[in-house]
Amino acid sequence: MPRAKLFLAAIENRYAWPMQPHIPTSSPRHLKATIHAEITDIAAELWNALAGDAPMLQHAFLAALENTGCVGSDTGWRPCHLALWDGDTLAAAMPLYLKRHSYGEYVFDWAWARAYAEHGLEYYPKLLSAIPFTPVPGNRLLARDDASRAALLDAAIELAQENDTSSFHLLFHPESDIDLIESRGLLLRQQVQFHWINQGWPDFDAFLAALQRDKRKKIRQERNKLTDIQIVRKRGDDISAADWAFFNRCYANTYHEHRSSPYLNEAFFQQLGEAMPQACLLIMAYRNGEPLACAFNLVGPDRLYGRYWGADWSAGGGGFVPGLHFELCYYQGIEFAIEQGIAVFEGGAQGEHKQARGFSPEMTYSAHWLAHPGFARAVGDYLDRESTAINEYNETLLAHEAFKATKNPDQ
Repeated sequence: MPRAKLFLAAIENRYAWPMQPHIPTSSPRHLKATIHAEITDIAAELWNALAGDAPMLQHAFLAALENTGCVGSDTGWRPCHLALWDGDTLAAAMPLYLKRHSYGEYVFDWAWARAYAEHGLEYYPKLLSAIPFTPVPGNRLLARDDASRAALLDAAIELAQENDTSSFHLLFHPESDIDLIESRGLLLRQQVQFHWINQGWPDFDAFLAALQRDKRKKIRQERNKLTDIQIVRKRGDDISAADWAFFNRCYANTYHEHRSSPYLNEAFFQQLGEAMPQACLLIMAYRNGEPLACAFNLVGPDRLYGRYWGADWSAGGGGFVPGLHFELCYYQGIEFAIEQGIAVFEGGAQGEHKQARGFSPEMTYSAHWLAHPGFARAVGDYLDRESTAINEYNETLLAHEAFKATKNPDQ
């Protein structure tokens, strides 16, 4: 049996997979690597000590995905989390999945998979370090120090090599990891997202005052159309089981409207609300007393993450409401960030329309290791050209920001 299939069989049967990674001479040699088919195999306090404060990296978030069947089983996302141990101490860890497709990643490599197939090669399974269904930048190499971080990356690459997977991918890693990643020969890929950056405005009107006149006027017009809509923000214990059930219906509607299937389910949202209540923010819209639409955000210490939204346009005796999407997904989030002193509001992947509403382009990164030398060269050449185009695109966006010549609201 090919090694990739042996590895998959081991993960499916929840075997521990102890291995000794290749570790550079500058790194500690006493670390031992293990693979875990469930995040609960690793103690939450050990994982969270390395993960920091980002909500999506928390043990409870990843456990909720697994416990409710959003990953694992036949979803094509097989957890195989990688951990490095110094005795009983967790020195480094990585959220890691064995993937049989490229859905839910937001870094698109379908063309690579087709090219492999056209040459009689298998692209799947592949190894992927990411937060499932979540295009949020942040640490993926969770480590107590730089030496352990380097050893973790080496172990992941060796795991891909030793088990004959086609490739290893590290999605939405921070810019600070680029030097380490490039030193290991991984290919770097860039994308652009749009983030709202808090400039210290005391309120939403002050933020509007910093925008160009036409942008400010359009936002006010959009908000003024919602006089018959009641909007309520709910956080933590204020979110009821019925609220989560309504949000899940809205979330599923959004996918169905685009002829797609939702990745997450109501059980996930309910469990997340119980396990991480203060990290959850629902922004709900009501019409004639009936819930109409809802946006789901995750709250970190210094960042707000806009995640999903949806609506039931039949509620409250009316139909589609122009501008409600912008209100729930952007303007309410901006107001909340200003009120709470949150530094950054990440509005999700893509969306040039966000720039006209005060969001700014921000570069995001992913790294890719391909086992096949020929395909690695071809993909590397493509990414070089793509990077040039992305940088030019980013420069164009920066030249057309929504703000006045100065972002100082006092001028």
